[in-house]
Amino acid sequence: MPAQNHVHRLQAKGERFYRHLRARLEPRHKGDIVAIEVESGQYIVGKDELQVALKAVKGFPGKKFSFFRIGYPAVHKLRLRVCWKVE
Repeated sequence: MPAQNHVHRLQAKGERFYRHLRARLEPRHKGDIVAIEVESGQYIVGKDELQVALKAVKGFPGKKFSFFRIGYPAVHKLRLRVCWKVE
């Protein structure tokens, strides 16, 4: 449970930074991904998660990040496809 609490604290820090950045980022970057370094609030924006993650790790080695899809409530969509068998 302690590791899970640590992850929640890091995400909460990232969310606080994101709330402050939102108005600046949404007009030009809606739908892009932002990685926020949770200690400093510095961030990287890009078109996809892998691109952003690689830039973030290179630019801030050893740091931790929160990821957000700018202008949306989640980074990923979970799509469920139900197939019905008709007899």
